[in-house]
Amino acid sequence: MIQQTLEETKKLVWPEIKKYLKDPTYPKQFALSTKYKKEIDLYWKINREYPERMGKYLRPTLVLLVAKAIGIKNKNLIKVAGAMQISEEWILIHDDIEDKSEKRRGKPTLHKLYGQELAINAGDALQMIMWKIINDINSKKISNEFYEMLMRTALGQSVEQIWTNKRENLTDSQYFFVADSKSAYYSIAGPMRLGAIIANASQKQLDKITDFGLHLGRCFQLVDDILDVDQDKKEGKTTLANTKGVEYAKKLAQKEKGKAREIFDKNLKFLSCEPARTKLKELIDFILERKY
Repeated sequence: MIQQTLEETKKLVWPEIKKYLKDPTYPKQFALSTKYKKEIDLYWKINREYPERMGKYLRPTLVLLVAKAIGIKNKNLIKVAGAMQISEEWILIHDDIEDKSEKRRGKPTLHKLYGQELAINAGDALQMIMWKIINDINSKKISNEFYEMLMRTALGQSVEQIWTNKRENLTDSQYFFVADSKSAYYSIAGPMRLGAIIANASQKQLDKITDFGLHLGRCFQLVDDILDVDQDKKEGKTTLANTKGVEYAKKLAQKEKGKAREIFDKNLKFLSCEPARTKLKELIDFILERKY
């Protein structure tokens, strides 16, 4: 079951993330005074809020499964997965502020709890932690992949904000311009590429994985929009689900899933090690059929 796979990832990755959720060792001139313990403790309480809530852990699961399916072990694999998950935490904090969201993982959003200023600061702190983990991996290829993936994600988020409340309709092409940045690359193709890079995949293999991730990521975003159609209307987001209808979005999601499965079956045979390959196939169905 895919839920078991996601829980297994949490058990592996969360202890690595926890190692970084603390103050570094500062130069002695900037050592922290105990008289400010109350403020420092609150600072870390805010920083830890989203990481401790724990999401689905889909992205770090993709990192791990792809590397394991290739069959090459790397001591830094868990760090890569941890950096991927921390990236989600700070992005969500900022995203929730931009969208004026009220709930995240069943609880009030960070800015609702502590105000926008402290929420933004927590997002910044978690981004610094993400880059610290990446730096500790000591891989130029991994660093470059995070940079390119996150830059495309920021572009997609920016364009979505530019279009919010300013477009009554979207063409499929316009929709995918944003979705390809925010989900196809960031949520699916990027994590898979990271797993493949740490496992020393060839460029040809990376290209095939990216083709797969493009279509599965589109499916992922379409399902997200179907699940959030009422909330998106409230926030002023223009999606295919709330302009062309839920049924249109469902059919398009099925189409993208079909393309992804075809690529997986024909072109990703090098992801052959079990049980990772079977778990990846289960993820394809989960992404289309999920209810959350």
